[in-house]
Amino acid sequence: MDAVIKKIMPPSEYLDKPVTDRPSEAEVEAAVRVLLRWTGDDPDREGLIDTPKRVTKAYREMFNGYDMCPADELGRTFEEVAGYDDLVIVKDIQFHSHCEHHMVPIIGKAHVGYLPDGKVVGLSKIARVVDIFAHRLQTQEAMTAQIAGVIQDVLNPRGVAVMLEAEHMCMAMRGIRKQGSTTLTSTFTGVFKDTPEEQVRFVTMVRAGG
Repeated sequence: MDAVIKKIMPPSEYLDKPVTDRPSEAEVEAAVRVLLRWTGDDPDREGLIDTPKRVTKAYREMFNGYDMCPADELGRTFEEVAGYDDLVIVKDIQFHSHCEHHMVPIIGKAHVGYLPDGKVVGLSKIARVVDIFAHRLQTQEAMTAQIAGVIQDVLNPRGVAVMLEAEHMCMAMRGIRKQGSTTLTSTFTGVFKDTPEEQVRFVTMVRAGG
């Protein structure tokens, strides 16, 4: 029997778009030239002459999460699951983001689990949700909560567990300059929040074979 597919309408709070009108590409390129001058370099030298265009193109790709709706990725679910109602985990989802305080990279991996309540979502959709939130200016704490929040609100499972592990270049490249340190954040909803044993099971499964 083919899987039963159900389309869920996402909450309006996840239908977000850029909060400001974007400037033109010419304005962005001009701003990059100013930053190049601020470094002490010459934006007109051969190696930098096309850098403003390259940076503009790169930023459009790295911050395309503002143009995507994470709830849309979760909107199609499958109800034909042969009675499966236990933990689903997608772990080691590699991501890169940018710190909203210094706009330097955050490099890490996400582990996402949920306890279905009669329906599941395609596994690749979980990874897409991580990428959408990652491709915005972020703090790791906020990103962890956002991933859990949209999965809980759209899928309405019995519980969601999210763990992020990441290295922050704002610590490695500036300030105290501590390379290799990792920040770990986690959040739990539903059954995971109310039952410590489920939290332990999630963490144990994430660490298994890691």
